[in-house]
Amino acid sequence: MLSYQHLYHAGNMADVHKHALLAQALDYLGQKPKPITYFETHAGRGLYDLSAPEAARTGEAARGIERMLPMFPAGHPYARAIARTRALHGPKSYPGSPLIAALLQRPGDLAHLAELHPQEYAALEEAMQPYAAICHPRDGIAFALSKCPPEPRRGMLLIDPSYEGKEDYEAMPHHLYHLHRKWNVGVLMLWYPILTSGVHAEMVKVLDACNFPGALRHEVGFAPARPGHGMVGSGVFVVNTPYGLEKEAERLGAMFRKLDKAPARRSRTVSRAGKSRG
Repeated sequence: MLSYQHLYHAGNMADVHKHALLAQALDYLGQKPKPITYFETHAGRGLYDLSAPEAARTGEAARGIERMLPMFPAGHPYARAIARTRALHGPKSYPGSPLIAALLQRPGDLAHLAELHPQEYAALEEAMQPYAAICHPRDGIAFALSKCPPEPRRGMLLIDPSYEGKEDYEAMPHHLYHLHRKWNVGVLMLWYPILTSGVHAEMVKVLDACNFPGALRHEVGFAPARPGHGMVGSGVFVVNTPYGLEKEAERLGAMFRKLDKAPARRSRTVSRAGKSRG
């Protein structure tokens, strides 16, 4: 399906959760003097205008990044990426995950960004022109599978589907398994929504049962964006979790719990041997 456009939801609370963890992981990978490859399977447009009518219509950014940004220290890689974006594009701009990755890139790093939606792809190409990123108007999962393992071999892949259909939930554990088989050293991050319908629950159960190495599952809860809205939380599942990301997840969990007395959600961390650490 190609109806989803993230501009309506850019900078919402799920973005804060997902993008803060993404930035922290990329920052850690960038500390070693070795180049990395970054993949995205559902890249979106890369750069968002939070003053656009679509964003203003939902008000999700006002409840999300505009409220939560002051809670991040200035040196946090997520805060740095936002500050740089706003210096370049204005105070109401917001970086999507491709731009966050690009702003944390170093010489020698490479990025491949896949996006099928024609309008989103055109905007992505324009946003990424100044950076060392290659945009692909292709199915992102199929593209990643065809390119893994990449060169440079160190790196990270973000899977961030729209979950417009139930089939996405059913397919993601299968895709993650095969991507890990092909790229066993890659950091693989899957984002998913926490929904009142519970449609995500079976996918999470399957992911937990797969015994991926160095797996981290972290979820945060928050109040719905508006009455009747079904998303009440955000989750990430990470394979080959980088050092320090578990600590960052715990810090983010505490941050979310301070907001609106948001319901705490349990996180589950699995050791590299596949045994639960709590």
